[in-house]
Amino acid sequence: MITPFNEDLSLDLVSTRIILDTFIEAKVSLFVLGTTGESVSIPEKQKLLLIKTVCQFLNGKIQIFAGISGNCLSESIDQAKSFFQMGVNTVVAHLPYYYPLESRQMLRYFEQLADNVPCPLILYNIPATTKQSIPLNVVDQLSHHPNIGGIKDSERGMERLDESLALWKNRTDFVHLIGWAMQSTYALQNGSAGLVPGTANLVPKLYKDLYESVIAGDIAKAMVIQDRTNRISEIYQKDRNLSQSIPALKTMMSACGLCHPYVLSPMLSLDAREQESIKERAIAEINDISGNGY
Repeated sequence: MITPFNEDLSLDLVSTRIILDTFIEAKVSLFVLGTTGESVSIPEKQKLLLIKTVCQFLNGKIQIFAGISGNCLSESIDQAKSFFQMGVNTVVAHLPYYYPLESRQMLRYFEQLADNVPCPLILYNIPATTKQSIPLNVVDQLSHHPNIGGIKDSERGMERLDESLALWKNRTDFVHLIGWAMQSTYALQNGSAGLVPGTANLVPKLYKDLYESVIAGDIAKAMVIQDRTNRISEIYQKDRNLSQSIPALKTMMSACGLCHPYVLSPMLSLDAREQESIKERAIAEINDISGNGY
């Protein structure tokens, strides 16, 4: 989930509830304070307010995954304890991103984290932001920790994806979640347990339908939906890095009445001309999807 802000950069709790309603209606789980949620830019007080609001509003209706990633192990552990007390079901953490790490350091970091958080931990591999990849042999060692339930892997590369699925597709105690949305159908077909797409902020039901189509064995339908979601994603992702695509995603969401387009520094909102262009494309694509039954 994106984190919605007002013009003064306070949390937009009205938009938060609007977005959560779309997740409830689509019957999908929530991942809050992740990469798309600008988690590293949000002050601690705002994080706690957001989690409190989310947990109270959802009241157990859907599962809540919350990011605790950071560079300080003890702060991440404290966050996990606070979030769990408020109602979060599972916490998610990627690598610390300041110091270059060896495999044994990565292993020890996640072991310490898993030993001390009060709920299940999902690993998060996203070298686009951490500038390091968690080697698969390290992930596999961690997969046997009793408090580590899976990995969300957003790294691009078919070789890694295929190796991951071969390792864990038959495991019931450790799941693979695909964070590479364009490969959602392929990953689900071959052993991923779920998908974590940023574009689901706009069309959560579309991704739920994709998931259910694969589970039902209707791959032709899943591929049609995959193409639809790819077209939506391209509007805000093509030729943009993460710090440019998140403001563009919020602009698309603002065109659909879901939130305002404001982002926290160091990101910048798009200029008026680019916002207008993206809004027009977003509305046209969403209307086309609605008109064709998706």
